[in-house]
Amino acid sequence: MSAVDLSTRAATDRRFMAAAIRLSRKHMGLTGTNPSVGTLIVRDDGAGPVIIGRGVTALGGRPHAEPQALAEAGEAACGATAYVTLEPCAHHGRTPPCAEALIAAGVARVVGAASDPDSRVAGRGYAMLRAAGIAVTEGVLATEAADQLAGYLIRSISKRPEVTLKLAVSADGMIGRAGEGQVAITGAVARAQVHAMRAEADAILVGIGTALVDDPELTCRLPGMEARSPIRIVLDRAARLPLSSRLIATAASVPLILACGADIAPERRRALEAAGVALLGIDEHDGMVALPELLEDLGARGIATLMVEGGAATMRSFLADGFADRIALFTGPMPIGKGGIAAPFARDSMPDGFRLVRSARFGDDDYAEYVRNECLPAS
Repeated sequence: MSAVDLSTRAATDRRFMAAAIRLSRKHMGLTGTNPSVGTLIVRDDGAGPVIIGRGVTALGGRPHAEPQALAEAGEAACGATAYVTLEPCAHHGRTPPCAEALIAAGVARVVGAASDPDSRVAGRGYAMLRAAGIAVTEGVLATEAADQLAGYLIRSISKRPEVTLKLAVSADGMIGRAGEGQVAITGAVARAQVHAMRAEADAILVGIGTALVDDPELTCRLPGMEARSPIRIVLDRAARLPLSSRLIATAASVPLILACGADIAPERRRALEAAGVALLGIDEHDGMVALPELLEDLGARGIATLMVEGGAATMRSFLADGFADRIALFTGPMPIGKGGIAAPFARDSMPDGFRLVRSARFGDDDYAEYVRNECLPAS
């Protein structure tokens, strides 16, 4: 193959892999313990490459993306190219592994993005394909795919969720005003973006101070997406959250977990459980929730992406313990002024070890997203 042909193929691979990554976002936060993976089957019969099959990990995690894309492509998958955002699985469960499905369909080539660190896969999927005579190209848009799959990858390796600190900061570096509860810092467009982020997260967490002062719901309230609200978690060592709070009022319809101590009075425990609240016992260290153990417990429950929305002390704890993987920072155009509560960080005072990976504008508000250097390789 000539250098020109190789360059053309590389550009084509990047184009279709980018489309597969976009497709994979469709079910983020809805696939249980499995990652939301995208697969495209592409065929070129002389008039240029055309997508003939699409698949994304189904709700709840099964079936995987590959068999769905192959089913849509049908017999035309034979001799086609499959683009997969994560290495195809190689282990047998109740259904055959996806690598076998690709082999059985007769695809000629598989283009992969991120590698799967699961010990049952970890290179075996690609090896099975090559052993069957299928051409394999690995690592196409690997960084972009790993960014999308960060929750799954971190949980697979570290046995805990990926943690994103989400913060809205005023022009003068404040997150609110003392004694006033929720203060609007960003506009409607930015707030809608936050709800979209909630829809893609497995869980959202706040400290009890924020829960008491703001009385939030922490749901996704975009029209038509209410069912994608994440699990809500409150760090509440003494189980102080009032039964009249919005969080508990909605616990029957949107899961709510209180991370609390073991010494909760039996009658209080019964009242919370009767309201639909799940109680998660915590370990304590120096009078604080032990975050390593908490995150391990959340990972064991299948939570791969955790968004921390407040408050400042809770965010500082995650930063101090080294458990902040991503920072999503919204900055509003107006100052709060006298009585403002200082943010734990702002755009000009980012914690060490983070790098900017994307920025955007939502209405009048700026957005910047940072990733911890160890989480993803630099592009």
